[in-house]
Amino acid sequence: MANSAKGLSFFPDNIRTFLSELMPGFMLCLVVAMAAAFVSEHYGGPVILYALLMGMSLNYLSQEGRCMAGIQFTAKSILRVGIALLGARITFEQLLGLGITPIAIVVVGVPSTILFGVICGRWLGLSRSQSVLSGASVGICGASAALAVSAVLPEDKDSERNLIFTVIGVTALSTLAMIVYPLVVAELGLTDTESGIFLGATIHDVAQVVGAGYMISDDVGDVATFTKLLRVASLVPVVIVITLLFARKGQSQAGSSSLPLPLFLIAFIVIVAINSTGFVPSSILDGMTELSRWCLIVAMVGLGMKASFKELSCMGWKPVLLLVLETLFLAVLVAVWLFAAR
Repeated sequence: MANSAKGLSFFPDNIRTFLSELMPGFMLCLVVAMAAAFVSEHYGGPVILYALLMGMSLNYLSQEGRCMAGIQFTAKSILRVGIALLGARITFEQLLGLGITPIAIVVVGVPSTILFGVICGRWLGLSRSQSVLSGASVGICGASAALAVSAVLPEDKDSERNLIFTVIGVTALSTLAMIVYPLVVAELGLTDTESGIFLGATIHDVAQVVGAGYMISDDVGDVATFTKLLRVASLVPVVIVITLLFARKGQSQAGSSSLPLPLFLIAFIVIVAINSTGFVPSSILDGMTELSRWCLIVAMVGLGMKASFKELSCMGWKPVLLLVLETLFLAVLVAVWLFAAR
């Protein structure tokens, strides 16, 4: 640590401390990402998948030690930078070419999944709060939605446990979906656009949507990312509606009133808007696209390092079953919609 701090001596103290905490984990993820890229280029196969699997083999490094902070930073912040920069690949003209299908699927799919979760939760004997939390995490954006929705649900003795169970379960299912769903869309014979809509509308977390989409192709990844970001954008109105429905008397609702659109979503939209003007030189766009690609590869390594399926053994079977049923419901709903729209 002393050597790394010495090498950063020209930075102010606060920045030097910040960098010295993050650099070990970030550099580890970068090295593994370069190894994944090397294997992909020389032996074929999706670099995103290699990055995930290599990262998972080093899961223990995210549990303790000097690399923890850097791995966390890479899996979250670097990922969001990569997603924002994806806007350099997309224009509004391309998005309008997708038609109304992605928007319609999101408008119908999100509330339907939450309602389905409430019905199944009642059948399983789970609380309404836990059912809504589970349905929102599956229908919107995984762990991020779980955290946001939990802030506006009534608090009880099981609130914290339910949140932990939901975050662990939805993350595990999302990681599994990232690997399985590309095989599913191939088996169903979906087009690139349909595949992107399916992945973006069904996989829970943004990171896994990006991973699954670009694992297939760049075109599928672009459509999947746009569809997923539509779901992310639905978080704010959903949280407001949940707040009103539960009418939390005498409890703070700061969670709902301080929920702006995620910064990376705003940045993505701004970059798409700038790119749509046609005034940005292609060399700059190419550079942003390549930087985005590497951010996503490095972030996928960090995501893999954080994945731990061992923790699922601590969960009860009913919350797990509820998450699985909601996941299957959403996948079937979107698949049927896509086939009906042909």
